[in-house]
Amino acid sequence: MSIELVNPNNGHVLTAGASGLSDNGQLVFPFEKGAYRIVKDDNYSENFGYQWNKFAGTQLDKTSKLDISKRRFFAETNWDKEDLTGKNILEVGSGAGRFTQVMLDHTNAHVHSVDYSNAVEANYQNNGPNDKLQLFQASVYEMPFAPAQFDKVICLGVLQHTPDVEKTIASLIAMAKPGAEVVVDFYPITGWWTKLSAKYMLRPYSKKMSHEKLYKKIDKNIDWLIKTSRFFSKIGLGRVFNRFLPICDIDGTLPKGLPYQQLRELCVLDTFDMYSPQYDQPQRIKTVVRYFQEYGMEKVWGGFIHYDNCRAAVVKGIRSPISNIEPQTGS
Repeated sequence: MSIELVNPNNGHVLTAGASGLSDNGQLVFPFEKGAYRIVKDDNYSENFGYQWNKFAGTQLDKTSKLDISKRRFFAETNWDKEDLTGKNILEVGSGAGRFTQVMLDHTNAHVHSVDYSNAVEANYQNNGPNDKLQLFQASVYEMPFAPAQFDKVICLGVLQHTPDVEKTIASLIAMAKPGAEVVVDFYPITGWWTKLSAKYMLRPYSKKMSHEKLYKKIDKNIDWLIKTSRFFSKIGLGRVFNRFLPICDIDGTLPKGLPYQQLRELCVLDTFDMYSPQYDQPQRIKTVVRYFQEYGMEKVWGGFIHYDNCRAAVVKGIRSPISNIEPQTGS
């Protein structure tokens, strides 16, 4: 079934053409470099546009010759490839398209992929053109789709970087049809110590730096940071001291045994991803579970999913009938 496109500004049905999306015969959203542009580039996600166009292929399985993205995608969703045949999947916050590629290469689903930044250009470069893919540069709060149409909705690595996490979850759920599944992952709050780290000490300054200046600082210092992090891990003090180093969590988020240059590139990318976003709001799993329940989700599950040497905080659920999607009051 095709997805009905609507103007998020007025609810009018949109018509897709070679030049873009039209409202009553008037072009309102252009099609540029492989994506329909619902928003402009100058927004809070500008850093991600810089990041994913600079590191367009770093996390892609077909480029890295690893299957990190594939393993993470199917571990977190537990979706059956065959069950996705012909299904409409909404992917929100696609970046350079690491999970877009997994869905296109390993399933026969139709993927509608959204990102707020011009990272859609990197996604198209990596995955387009493809008859199973449509790309949109749009806000999660104003997506160009009529509600309750998608069979699956997925949002990986994005939730904490949006300005209003609860509103983001409500927007995702609104796009799922009754009986559809919504899956999200996010940075978790695991205790009072979660924000006791170099990341949250330095972010008030780093997020104000120009993207190019921040990138150069990270690239210049990454080698000694990798060496120091490995030293602390080797002597058994990594869990205590590495959190105070301004570098990504090598032990907890990256595969073991990578060639050094590949490890280095991933560390630069992931460290930039830590320090550049405008928003970084880790969540308690129980809070995200509550949001799911309040916005009409059933069979809600939340917890940690382990794969390789990594773990991810994941919440998933099934959308209940439309009559029950309003948030509960008094909670």
